[in-house]
Amino acid sequence: MITYEKRAGKAGGWKRTFAALLAALMMMSLLAACSKGSDQGGAETRVLRIGTLYGGPSDEVWFRQQYTDSYELLNSDIEIQIVSAIDWNKQRFNTGEEQQQIDPYEELTKMLTGDNPVDVLIVDYTYLRRLVQDNLLQQLDPLIQRDKFDLEDFVPTVLEGIKSVGDNNLYALAPTFSSNALFYNKKLFNEAGVTPPTDNMFWPEIFDLAKRVSRGEGQERIFGLSFNRWIGDPYYDMQYTYAAPLQLKVFDDNGEKMTVNSPLWERVWTSMADLHKNDIVPTWEDLGNAWEVKEGEQPNPFAGDPFISGKVAMVTADYGYITELQAAAEYASQNANFQAPDWDVVTLPQHEEAPGIGSSTYLNSLTAINAKAQNPDDAWDYVKFINGKDWAKLKSRSMYELSARKEFLKPPAGLSFNLDAFTTLKPVPPSTTDTDKIYRNNPNLWQVESIGRTKFQEVIEDKKSVKDALAEWETEGNAILQNKGNSNTDVEAPVIPFDDAVVID
Repeated sequence: MITYEKRAGKAGGWKRTFAALLAALMMMSLLAACSKGSDQGGAETRVLRIGTLYGGPSDEVWFRQQYTDSYELLNSDIEIQIVSAIDWNKQRFNTGEEQQQIDPYEELTKMLTGDNPVDVLIVDYTYLRRLVQDNLLQQLDPLIQRDKFDLEDFVPTVLEGIKSVGDNNLYALAPTFSSNALFYNKKLFNEAGVTPPTDNMFWPEIFDLAKRVSRGEGQERIFGLSFNRWIGDPYYDMQYTYAAPLQLKVFDDNGEKMTVNSPLWERVWTSMADLHKNDIVPTWEDLGNAWEVKEGEQPNPFAGDPFISGKVAMVTADYGYITELQAAAEYASQNANFQAPDWDVVTLPQHEEAPGIGSSTYLNSLTAINAKAQNPDDAWDYVKFINGKDWAKLKSRSMYELSARKEFLKPPAGLSFNLDAFTTLKPVPPSTTDTDKIYRNNPNLWQVESIGRTKFQEVIEDKKSVKDALAEWETEGNAILQNKGNSNTDVEAPVIPFDDAVVID
């Protein structure tokens, strides 16, 4: 007779045996799944270190969204680490002399040559020449040829701009770029009986057109040219929009002697001053009461833009300005009292001394491989990805930067204009002078710039001749340069818009 306890014991033993078998089967399935996943994933996770000049914890999420998330998604065996040569937070918290002593290029060098160097560098065009000269970057041409990486579709001026600082070799690639062009109002030229501008004109030709198309007095005045869509500082427009391709030096490479008293400087100042003296270029005073809204009238959202308002015949602006022109056209379709300009665009004017170079062409997100990269294979794979067609297709949706691949350069839907105007000119080559270092060693150099701004304003107001103004700038500037760090002159540093800030040395 089998008792209840014996029956229960046998049942319990069977259950324990079944549970053990089930656990073993589950473990075998899990091991099989892991083995299968390992086969799909390939080798164990590898680290790819990507470096930038400035950054910090608060910027990393944005940076990853812009540059690495899509690559990481497609390469699960790659762990990307973001490294910044200069941490924004530390820069913020450092003050006075400690902050002034930070040498950006020196910090870049440390990041590339230290104990744990980065593999990829996303760098500004300004530093590319020095990085190449110091043998800190790997030449890409052999890799491009080996993998038959297609560059036929790249905008020629983008590649030429990169090669120009690498002895005709490629040490980086740029997936996107930005540039300015010359927008013009067809109606204003037609009304003045003047032939509109064309591609590849030189500045004197544009100045002549601007004078011929200008007309009217007071609030009815039509101006020929504006150097930016917002009325700006005449000195800034001259230095950083008009004269940038000439690479004029305010002082020598050591920051010890002024170099402004020269025939070329005199010609630049004379040309620009003449535009202002003859009311060819508008000023803030010329806008007058443009924002004033009369009783019963609807406010004009474009009152502060003289080109859209039909007050300026030509304006230099970047590709993103097209979105504002689209908005103006849409507004005009809903408001009978407002007329949007009928416009087109041509290449930015050039200087005969610097043909083929534009003052506002920038190569964005240059990607390079560290000569001492710890993971050079994945570094090259990443550079190929971010400069490839899939990435270009994604970036082509932007209205604030242009794809470096011609296939994805198309006008926004519904528009037809001269798109080549934005792709023809090369960027201004980076200077061989370490301007940052000169300014760190002599913080009074901002006073030199302020003196120049004051002298130029006096020329515009006919208080001084160009020759006298430049001679005085030379004398007063030399006094500051020869008293490094000891000047008691209280001169306010110039305010320069962040998005346009460029140093001409």
